[in-house]
Amino acid sequence: MPSPTASAPDANDALDALLQRHGRDPHALVQILREWQAQRHWLPRTDLARIAAALGRTLAEVEGVAGFYRFFHLEPVGDYRILFSDNVTDRMLGSEALLADLCRRLGVAPGKLSADGLVSVDRTSCTGLGDQGPALLVNHHQVVTRLDATRVAQLAGLVRGRVPVADWPAEWSEVHDNICRADLLLVEPAPAPGVALAAALARGAEATLAEVKRSHLRGRGGAGFATGLKWDLCRQAPGAEHVVVCNADEGEPGTFKDRVLLKRFADAVFEGMTIAAFVIGAKRGLLYLRGEYRFLLGHLEGVLARRRATKLLGAAILGREGFDFDITIHLGAGAYVCGEESSLIESLEGKRGTPRIRPPFPVEHGYLGQPTIVNNVETFCAVSPIVVQGGDWWAGIGTRKSTGTKIHSVSGDCERPGLYEYPFGTRIGRILEDCGARDTQAVQVGGPSGVCLSAFEFGRRIAFEDVPTAGAFMVFDRSRDLFEVARVFAHFFAHESCGFCTPCRVGTALVVKRLDKLAEGRGSRHDIDVLFELDKLMHGATHCGLGATACNPLRDTIAKFRPAYERHLKSLYFEPGFDLDAELAIARRMTGRDDPGAHFGTTPP
Repeated sequence: MPSPTASAPDANDALDALLQRHGRDPHALVQILREWQAQRHWLPRTDLARIAAALGRTLAEVEGVAGFYRFFHLEPVGDYRILFSDNVTDRMLGSEALLADLCRRLGVAPGKLSADGLVSVDRTSCTGLGDQGPALLVNHHQVVTRLDATRVAQLAGLVRGRVPVADWPAEWSEVHDNICRADLLLVEPAPAPGVALAAALARGAEATLAEVKRSHLRGRGGAGFATGLKWDLCRQAPGAEHVVVCNADEGEPGTFKDRVLLKRFADAVFEGMTIAAFVIGAKRGLLYLRGEYRFLLGHLEGVLARRRATKLLGAAILGREGFDFDITIHLGAGAYVCGEESSLIESLEGKRGTPRIRPPFPVEHGYLGQPTIVNNVETFCAVSPIVVQGGDWWAGIGTRKSTGTKIHSVSGDCERPGLYEYPFGTRIGRILEDCGARDTQAVQVGGPSGVCLSAFEFGRRIAFEDVPTAGAFMVFDRSRDLFEVARVFAHFFAHESCGFCTPCRVGTALVVKRLDKLAEGRGSRHDIDVLFELDKLMHGATHCGLGATACNPLRDTIAKFRPAYERHLKSLYFEPGFDLDAELAIARRMTGRDDPGAHFGTTPP
């Protein structure tokens, strides 16, 4: 384990070498901070000042970036930084009791540094391991899956014995793929690397774009924008260079499909990116990998190296002079909002991940001001079979408005959690049957920002025109309290708000305050009425989609599972002296709803 107490001259030399390796590029700030923290365990202010001077940025700017991301630490956190996944499905599997047990064994309070400076234990948002939880991260790169009391006791002993994380039992870090149903994208053996790329080169850029358009492929990140149209808009946009970005920051709680695609089908992802580069004339590609998937970085770098060695990346790809394109990987540092494409671009540029005001859209003004396409992992995976089989073939699968297949990350109360791939138009009930769900009360589709469906809606179908989804599919049986589920999601959104706009920053905190009051048995009906009003106020007043969707689980569960809320009421009547109108007026002012400049467009290009 690297020593966080290296002498000042040695530390200065190491930092200088790191800065030099990155060419003292201010746009590499997030990567510099990440790599330096890996050596020091935290980011002392003196080091931030040296980094700022070397990059030509102010200390305030560098501290602002370091303070934005959840995995950067401006105070010591110990040689062992243990973060329990705090997704609702981990809680359902007993993560809170396991966390308390570990803290007791190590003599440390949650969120605090132990007295000897050895260890800190805390919670983090979903780690993308919902199919094999409870799970945790150690020092942001080592995962431990399938936690139980025995494993926690052994882990505590290893920490107290100062055993390096690399020497912990290997089976603790086994991450299973759990592909339970394959269709088009998850089927193996996968096509050989280069087959789709060769087909694209044989067709030509315009004809390849025409096939993607003919397929009616829509983005798999949730918004569902037409992929071919996005590529065409970027291709036509003027700029010194065009850029291809893969969004591998699947931070939506309950989603883990990209983890498996990047592990088993990385060639298909990179091939799709390379085909996109051929179509739009790009020479630079960037894959934004979420910080929780740090354990995949070595594997992905190896796939890129192999593709370069076989002329599938680099100069004169497959012998085509002038077709030069390469991909670099940018590792995130823990920020859910960076899943939004403009926030992701800000992070790629070494900034805080604050969503941009649009227009202009990334296809016109994206990475470093250049025309940029941003598609997610599953979308790029779909490009290769479309290019090989043809757009009409893909368009013939699924529904008229939702073509092809969709991969679902199924977790929660079911016998067989894992990945399930179906054609669009598949019933919710069919997925529940296949995963072994029993006595199901509700399904949260698309993660907390998606939709909560009751048993009366299990005949509905997965499709953009019915139940759209980014991939999460969380199952809750009748033993679960849907109020508590909504409260966990509310805490998630309040924690992940970037804080840029008042409606989201204050609104999410007000929602948490009301729900916590109900959970403590101090609530009454007016609290539910205020929650309804907060939902309406936030929905149309926030800077980006996070705030606009933060109340989705709240709205759905109140409407469909109202008894779950009423069980927590202190009284069926308002408290003495309570003024509902005054309370709502305060909420309006605090969320900025009366500010005519509070609303910004959020529709993707």
